Amino acid sequence: MSAWIKMIPDEEADAPLKKALDNARTPHGTVDNVMRVHSLRPSTMNGHVTLYRACLHDDSNTIPMWFQEVISSYVSTLNTCPYSYANHWANARHLIGDDERADKIEQAINAHQPEDAFDGAELALLRYTEKLTLRPGEMVQFDVQALKDAGVDDGEILEANQIIGYFNYANRLLNGLGVTTDGDVVGYYAGND
Repeated sequence: MSAWIKMIPDEEADAPLKKALDNARTPHGTVDNVMRVHSLRPSTMNGHVTLYRACLHDDSNTIPMWFQEVISSYVSTLNTCPYSYANHWANARHLIGDDERADKIEQAINAHQPEDAFDGAELALLRYTEKLTLRPGEMVQFDVQALKDAGVDDGEILEANQIIGYFNYANRLLNGLGVTTDGDVVGYYAGND
């Protein structure tokens, strides 16, 4: 079982669900469980796909894609979400393209010690990520000012904020419904090496 609730397979989908499933298909032609878990309510699947693509796959984002995936992975490890971590760390590792560097980063984020692999603007963004994920009610203006002081511009602050917010949503969706990667193709770049 890939979730604690029913997920409707393609062959049982009515027209609105079929349309939502087709919109949610990956480059592999599959629908990952993170989206299929919405199959009882296609409108939330449509909203989820739109939010995901706007936060993480928008061409106007200026945070490098590899680092967007590191932020995603860090949120997911802070929330102990193995589903998102498996997918987005696979993406980050692929995009980093250097196994030694990727191993160092993975060890640092799993230890919740990003300073072991990052400094400057990247470290500031990961500290912001941690606080917004674990202590959102404690956020203050200084948290954003620290990003600006490290050289992160307002647009990138918004990008990071939306990625962090999205993954906190997705991690809770996945953990709350017991969604696993069973049957998924893990990682956006799987099979493209």
